[in-house]
Amino acid sequence: MINRRHAMGLLAGAGAASLTFGQAAFADNHEADAGEWREMMVGSPDAPVEIIEYASLTCPHCANFRTNTYPLLRERYVDNGQVRMIFREFPLDQLAIAGFMLARCDEEQYFPIVNMLFETQRQWAFGDRPLDELAGMMRQVGFSQEKFESCLNDQAIYDGIMAVTNEGREQGVNSTPTFIVDGEIHRGALSIDQFEEILAPKLDG
Repeated sequence: MINRRHAMGLLAGAGAASLTFGQAAFADNHEADAGEWREMMVGSPDAPVEIIEYASLTCPHCANFRTNTYPLLRERYVDNGQVRMIFREFPLDQLAIAGFMLARCDEEQYFPIVNMLFETQRQWAFGDRPLDELAGMMRQVGFSQEKFESCLNDQAIYDGIMAVTNEGREQGVNSTPTFIVDGEIHRGALSIDQFEEILAPKLDG
């Protein structure tokens, strides 16, 4: 469970005293309407099959899927119009929330940022100074220190992420990664072979 005590522990050990989530990370009321939230989608809106991916930026299995399986899935099914993929935030800890807040702060670079953070997860997510490492990563995509801190204090972005997370829980998501394929829940970092087995009957029909 993400809560104020866990967040305070993260920030106390982050080695970046000037970096805080402000009230955003500690808010108790998440009333943002996920229906007004911009859906992050790749593929044709008219694709016959929909895959919704729920992931956390600090989840190693999510990183493994994104770096190894997703490129194959996109090449074989998404780019040719058979599948549309929707990515939804399901952060498991405060650091994952921070990463998602930064990505949402620049939605034109959302997927490049998310992919970069997955690819470099070991570098920034599991070190002694995670927020310093995260700030360094974001400088690579043009974030100044001022923008970095401003994004981490954006209450609307935080509430939106938590609304999406709560919506996922209501749909039965309780771990990451979780995939919802045309309404069917599949848990874990599925291989490309597993996806092909799931998708074949849907596309053949």
